[in-house]
Amino acid sequence: MITIRNLVKTYTLGEIQVNALRGISLDVKAGELVSIMGPSGSGKSTLMNIIGCLDQPSSGTYELDGIEVSSLSDDELAEIRNKKIGFVFQTFNLLPRTPAIEQVELPLIYSGETQGRRKRALEALEAVGLAERIHHRPTELSGGQQQRVAIARALVTNPRIILADEPTGNLDTRASEEIMAIFQRLNQEFGITIVFVTHEPDIALHTRRIIHIRDGHINSDEAVAKPRLASTVLENLPTENHWEKVNGGVVPRV
Repeated sequence: MITIRNLVKTYTLGEIQVNALRGISLDVKAGELVSIMGPSGSGKSTLMNIIGCLDQPSSGTYELDGIEVSSLSDDELAEIRNKKIGFVFQTFNLLPRTPAIEQVELPLIYSGETQGRRKRALEALEAVGLAERIHHRPTELSGGQQQRVAIARALVTNPRIILADEPTGNLDTRASEEIMAIFQRLNQEFGITIVFVTHEPDIALHTRRIIHIRDGHINSDEAVAKPRLASTVLENLPTENHWEKVNGGVVPRV
């Protein structure tokens, strides 16, 4: 799924060069549930931006789902993002005055899809337990509910991979468990590849592999012997009644 070799990223700030990544090599197989950890300034956010095709490396190679993306144009990167990657962010990135159903429809609108758009968005929200909140705006939802809207929005385009940047950073313990329950279910039952950036060790322990980055290098890359199972069980979590596999990804059943 992800093959990275000798990845270097250098930023120039005036006369100063900042080496954010210093020759990282990394593989993530399809269906893995991985977390990336590191202190502030370690390079983990830069790595996530490159994996998400939001930035380009200074040198090295990056192959995503069989496509070498490290030298693509901005338009080509945008197409990869739209078709292969779902994003979930710490701050949810929801439009403040837009109902949940329309938030989830947005990626389909941007990609020009019209067939079954409303139904797919509705199924996505039902699958994350928000069937009764589809017309609610972000200000009418709790933090955990807003993040579930963001997950539904990430899934509705049938991505090959989900990148989650501190997805529980703004949530309390119970809401964090709810979010991790959804991610674990999607990964275990449908094999969708999920990569987290997190500074929370207890969240990282919900994944099956933890990669530690420091000073632009991978310090360690270890399997989690017994991943922690999210203890909160939500009603209407994704099940085979709501989702089906399509081209190696997972998509709301229409």
